[in-house]
Amino acid sequence: MHIPACETSLLELADFDRALEESARPNPDYDITKWIYVPNHYSEYRYILGTRGEKPLICVGINPSTAAPDDLDNTLKSVERVALHNGYDSFLMFNVYAQRATDPDDMERTYNRQLHAQNMKAFDYALSLDRAGAPAVWAAWGTIIEKRDYLPGCVRDMIAVGKARGARWYSAGKKSKKGHPHHPLYLRKDSLLEEFDVEGYLNHIL
Repeated sequence: MHIPACETSLLELADFDRALEESARPNPDYDITKWIYVPNHYSEYRYILGTRGEKPLICVGINPSTAAPDDLDNTLKSVERVALHNGYDSFLMFNVYAQRATDPDDMERTYNRQLHAQNMKAFDYALSLDRAGAPAVWAAWGTIIEKRDYLPGCVRDMIAVGKARGARWYSAGKKSKKGHPHHPLYLRKDSLLEEFDVEGYLNHIL
Protein backbone atom coordinates (compact mmCIF):
# COMPACT_ATOMS: atom_id res chain seq x y z
CA MET A 1 0.00 0.00 0.00
CA HIS A 2 1.11 3.54 -0.66
CA ILE A 3 -0.52 6.21 1.47
CA PRO A 4 0.70 9.72 0.59
CA ALA A 5 3.02 11.07 3.25
CA CYS A 6 2.00 14.67 2.59
CA GLU A 7 0.48 17.04 0.08
CA THR A 8 2.66 17.24 -3.05
CA SER A 9 2.78 21.02 -2.62
CA LEU A 10 5.11 20.38 0.32
CA LEU A 11 7.57 18.41 -1.83
CA GLU A 12 10.45 19.65 -3.92
CA LEU A 13 9.25 18.28 -7.24
CA ALA A 14 11.69 16.98 -9.81
CA ASP A 15 11.61 18.78 -13.13
CA PHE A 16 10.59 16.17 -15.70
CA ASP A 17 13.40 16.94 -18.14
CA ARG A 18 16.02 16.62 -15.43
CA ALA A 19 14.41 13.46 -14.06
CA LEU A 20 14.32 11.98 -17.57
CA GLU A 21 18.01 12.67 -18.02
CA GLU A 22 18.75 10.97 -14.70
CA SER A 23 16.65 7.95 -15.69
CA ALA A 24 19.02 7.28 -18.61
CA ARG A 25 21.95 6.69 -16.26
CA PRO A 26 22.79 3.11 -15.19
CA ASN A 27 20.75 2.07 -12.18
CA PRO A 28 21.54 -0.86 -9.87
CA ASP A 29 17.84 -1.52 -9.30
CA TYR A 30 16.76 -2.25 -12.90
CA ASP A 31 17.89 -2.56 -16.53
CA ILE A 32 17.66 0.87 -18.17
CA THR A 33 17.82 -0.74 -21.64
CA LYS A 34 14.46 -2.39 -20.90
CA TRP A 35 12.66 0.06 -18.61
CA ILE A 36 11.65 3.71 -18.66
CA TYR A 37 11.09 4.92 -15.09
CA VAL A 38 10.78 8.62 -14.31
CA PRO A 39 11.74 9.57 -11.66
CA ASN A 40 14.20 6.66 -11.51
CA HIS A 41 13.52 5.92 -7.84
CA TYR A 42 10.48 5.29 -5.69
CA SER A 43 8.91 8.55 -4.57
CA GLU A 44 5.61 10.22 -3.74
CA TYR A 45 4.85 10.67 -7.44
CA ARG A 46 5.62 8.99 -10.75
CA TYR A 47 5.55 10.42 -14.24
CA ILE A 48 6.20 7.36 -16.43
CA LEU A 49 6.77 3.63 -16.00
CA GLY A 50 7.06 1.27 -18.93
CA THR A 51 9.14 -0.73 -21.35
CA ARG A 52 11.23 0.47 -24.27
CA GLY A 53 10.23 -0.22 -27.86
CA GLU A 54 9.48 1.23 -31.27
CA LYS A 55 5.68 1.06 -31.00
CA PRO A 56 4.49 1.68 -27.44
CA LEU A 57 0.91 1.69 -26.22
CA ILE A 58 0.39 4.54 -23.73
CA CYS A 59 -2.07 3.43 -21.08
CA VAL A 60 -3.63 6.20 -18.99
CA GLY A 61 -4.88 5.51 -15.49
CA ILE A 62 -5.80 8.01 -12.82
CA ASN A 63 -2.82 7.90 -10.47
CA PRO A 64 0.15 5.60 -9.79
CA SER A 65 0.36 3.12 -6.95
CA THR A 66 3.36 1.01 -5.91
CA ALA A 67 4.58 -0.45 -9.23
CA ALA A 68 8.22 -0.12 -10.26
CA PRO A 69 10.50 -1.82 -12.83
CA ASP A 70 10.52 -5.61 -12.40
CA ASP A 71 7.82 -5.19 -9.76
CA LEU A 72 4.59 -4.62 -11.69
CA ASP A 73 1.27 -4.75 -9.91
CA ASN A 74 -1.65 -6.72 -11.35
CA THR A 75 -2.99 -3.70 -13.21
CA LEU A 76 0.26 -3.13 -15.08
CA LYS A 77 0.65 -6.84 -15.81
CA SER A 78 -2.75 -6.66 -17.48
CA VAL A 79 -1.71 -3.51 -19.37
CA GLU A 80 1.36 -5.27 -20.74
CA ARG A 81 -0.64 -8.33 -21.85
CA VAL A 82 -3.25 -6.24 -23.66
CA ALA A 83 -0.57 -4.09 -25.33
CA LEU A 84 1.25 -7.12 -26.70
CA HIS A 85 -1.98 -8.77 -27.86
CA ASN A 86 -2.91 -5.66 -29.83
CA GLY A 87 0.37 -5.57 -31.73
CA TYR A 88 2.41 -3.14 -29.65
CA ASP A 89 5.96 -4.03 -28.70
CA SER A 90 6.01 -2.10 -25.43
CA PHE A 91 3.82 -0.19 -23.02
CA LEU A 92 4.03 3.06 -21.09
CA MET A 93 1.94 3.59 -17.99
CA PHE A 94 0.92 7.19 -17.61
CA ASN A 95 -1.58 8.76 -15.24
CA VAL A 96 -3.96 11.70 -15.30
CA TYR A 97 -2.45 12.81 -11.99
CA ALA A 98 1.04 11.83 -10.89
CA GLN A 99 0.62 11.50 -7.12
CA ARG A 100 1.09 7.94 -5.79
CA ALA A 101 -1.82 6.56 -3.76
CA THR A 102 -2.88 2.93 -3.69
CA ASP A 103 -6.38 3.99 -2.68
CA PRO A 104 -7.59 6.86 -4.90
CA ASP A 105 -9.58 8.14 -1.92
CA ASP A 106 -6.21 9.14 -0.47
CA MET A 107 -5.37 11.44 -3.38
CA GLU A 108 -4.93 15.05 -2.40
CA ARG A 109 -8.03 17.18 -2.65
CA THR A 110 -6.18 20.29 -3.74
CA TYR A 111 -4.83 20.18 -7.28
CA ASN A 112 -1.10 20.88 -7.57
CA ARG A 113 -0.59 22.98 -10.70
CA GLN A 114 3.17 22.47 -10.69
CA LEU A 115 2.89 18.69 -10.50
CA HIS A 116 0.37 18.69 -13.33
CA ALA A 117 2.60 20.87 -15.51
CA GLN A 118 5.50 18.44 -15.13
CA ASN A 119 3.13 15.54 -15.80
CA MET A 120 2.06 17.14 -19.08
CA LYS A 121 5.73 17.42 -20.09
CA ALA A 122 5.99 13.71 -19.37
CA PHE A 123 2.93 12.99 -21.50
CA ASP A 124 4.36 14.93 -24.42
CA TYR A 125 7.58 12.94 -24.13
CA ALA A 126 5.67 9.64 -24.03
CA LEU A 127 3.80 10.62 -27.19
CA SER A 128 7.08 11.42 -28.93
CA LEU A 129 8.35 7.84 -28.53
CA ASP A 130 6.11 6.33 -31.22
CA ARG A 131 8.38 6.04 -34.25
CA ALA A 132 5.39 5.94 -36.62
CA GLY A 133 4.25 9.39 -35.49
CA ALA A 134 0.69 8.35 -34.58
CA PRO A 135 0.88 7.57 -30.87
CA ALA A 136 -1.80 5.32 -29.40
CA VAL A 137 -3.33 6.42 -26.10
CA TRP A 138 -5.47 3.93 -24.19
CA ALA A 139 -7.96 5.62 -21.87
CA ALA A 140 -8.22 3.20 -18.95
CA TRP A 141 -9.18 5.12 -15.83
CA GLY A 142 -12.59 3.61 -15.12
CA THR A 143 -15.00 5.35 -12.77
CA ILE A 144 -12.11 6.57 -10.59
CA ILE A 145 -12.11 9.83 -12.55
CA GLU A 146 -15.11 10.82 -10.40
CA LYS A 147 -12.95 10.82 -7.25
CA ARG A 148 -11.66 14.38 -7.68
CA ASP A 149 -13.17 17.39 -9.45
CA TYR A 150 -9.86 18.41 -11.02
CA LEU A 151 -9.29 15.15 -12.92
CA PRO A 152 -11.47 15.80 -16.01
CA GLY A 153 -9.67 19.13 -16.51
CA CYS A 154 -6.35 17.30 -16.44
CA VAL A 155 -7.63 15.01 -19.20
CA ARG A 156 -8.61 18.05 -21.28
CA ASP A 157 -5.03 19.27 -21.07
CA MET A 158 -3.87 15.82 -22.20
CA ILE A 159 -6.16 15.99 -25.22
CA ALA A 160 -4.60 19.31 -26.24
CA VAL A 161 -1.08 17.91 -25.89
CA GLY A 162 -2.11 14.81 -27.84
CA LYS A 163 -3.55 16.80 -30.75
CA ALA A 164 -0.18 18.39 -31.41
CA ARG A 165 1.34 14.90 -31.65
CA GLY A 166 -1.43 13.32 -33.74
CA ALA A 167 -2.48 11.02 -30.90
CA ARG A 168 -5.27 8.49 -31.39
CA TRP A 169 -7.36 7.51 -28.39
CA TYR A 170 -8.67 4.03 -27.63
CA SER A 171 -10.52 2.12 -24.94
CA ALA A 172 -10.87 -1.59 -24.22
CA GLY A 173 -13.71 -3.54 -22.68
CA LYS A 174 -17.22 -2.46 -21.75
CA LYS A 175 -17.72 1.16 -20.75
CA SER A 176 -19.63 2.10 -17.60
CA LYS A 177 -23.19 3.43 -17.70
CA LYS A 178 -21.79 6.96 -17.70
CA GLY A 179 -19.39 6.13 -20.50
CA HIS A 180 -16.20 5.82 -18.45
CA PRO A 181 -13.57 3.66 -20.18
CA HIS A 182 -12.90 0.29 -18.55
CA HIS A 183 -10.09 -0.12 -16.02
CA PRO A 184 -7.43 -2.64 -17.17
CA LEU A 185 -7.37 -4.83 -14.05
CA TYR A 186 -10.16 -7.24 -14.95
CA LEU A 187 -9.83 -7.21 -18.72
CA ARG A 188 -9.20 -10.42 -20.65
CA LYS A 189 -5.68 -10.59 -22.04
CA ASP A 190 -7.15 -10.86 -25.57
CA SER A 191 -9.20 -7.67 -25.20
CA LEU A 192 -9.15 -5.54 -28.33
CA LEU A 193 -8.71 -1.79 -28.46
CA GLU A 194 -11.42 0.30 -30.09
CA GLU A 195 -11.44 3.97 -31.02
CA PHE A 196 -12.56 6.25 -28.22
CA ASP A 197 -14.05 9.73 -28.64
CA VAL A 198 -12.41 11.20 -25.57
CA GLU A 199 -13.62 14.76 -26.25
CA GLY A 200 -17.21 13.64 -26.68
CA TYR A 201 -16.91 11.58 -23.53
CA LEU A 202 -15.67 14.55 -21.48
CA ASN A 203 -18.42 16.78 -22.81
CA HIS A 204 -20.93 14.14 -21.76
CA ILE A 205 -19.71 13.67 -18.18
CA LEU A 206 -19.14 17.35 -17.37
